[in-house]
Amino acid sequence: MIEIGPLARSETLADAFALAAVEMHRAEGRLAELVASKVPLIHAVGAYLCESGGKRLRPLLTVLGCQAIGLHGDMSELMCIGELIHLASLLHDDVVDDAPLRRGRPAGHGIYGNAAVILTGDFCLAQAVLLAAKADYRAVKSLATAIMAMAEGEVLQLQQKGNLVTSREEYLEMVDKKSAALIAWCVSIGAQTVGNLDAAEALDQFGRGVGVAFQITDDVLDYGGPTGKAAGQDLRERKVTLPLLLAMERIPGLHARVETSKDADILGLMEEVRACGALDDTMAEARSRIESAVEALNVLAPSAARQALVGLAWFVVERTG
Repeated sequence: MIEIGPLARSETLADAFALAAVEMHRAEGRLAELVASKVPLIHAVGAYLCESGGKRLRPLLTVLGCQAIGLHGDMSELMCIGELIHLASLLHDDVVDDAPLRRGRPAGHGIYGNAAVILTGDFCLAQAVLLAAKADYRAVKSLATAIMAMAEGEVLQLQQKGNLVTSREEYLEMVDKKSAALIAWCVSIGAQTVGNLDAAEALDQFGRGVGVAFQITDDVLDYGGPTGKAAGQDLRERKVTLPLLLAMERIPGLHARVETSKDADILGLMEEVRACGALDDTMAEARSRIESAVEALNVLAPSAARQALVGLAWFVVERTG
């Protein structure tokens, strides 16, 4: 197990969920309704993924972002939009990657087939767009922009797979599009819908920092954390991540050895990446992103919701899975 930082913050993930407990419960019920298509196969695939768990960070970010600017009431549909997009992306990604597992269980495409999973992802995507259109024209416009960024990020990752000469700048662009764009949308959408542009900009900046840090931390966890996939999977796939980029800068010949590596070499390569300090420096980068993200919240009035966002941000880099 990788140690990625002491849980020394007083604000925890549990605190954030407790603050939004009523809204989160309501959103969970609404999410189940939204994937409950009258077409049994779509219903089965959507329910299978929903029931497999997940942190539900996106709905939580949405409700806390709303509360941080003084919005209250039933926000369940707004909260479900980002999670539906996320579910769609997971369904699509598992087919693209031919992933055997999702959240520790067999991935949906292995049970229901590629076609059913892809089309269920499309169903979730359409539901999200419909909800955004109901919320506000600015919501659906900005959501479309976030979805386009996600698609671009996924294609960039596909193009860069196995390309070990990818630069740090190219990697960070991919992460910003693939992971951070939707998180930024989720936390800022409440402010967008009421036209609070200063708060929307601050929350967007916060979300982008959290999103990049989340993905960077995932890259580190691939070297030994309980991510639901085999440790070292990124190396097996020759997927460029920040720890590997840093390690290749420091270890002569590592680039060539990764390019020609076989399964039997993976554990040794992982140990080299650890030993050169790449994981520690990657986590330092993630924490720096969180510090900047938290600073962006200073334009908001102090509140329990703002403090919960701070705690949630630090959880992203202090988690172990």
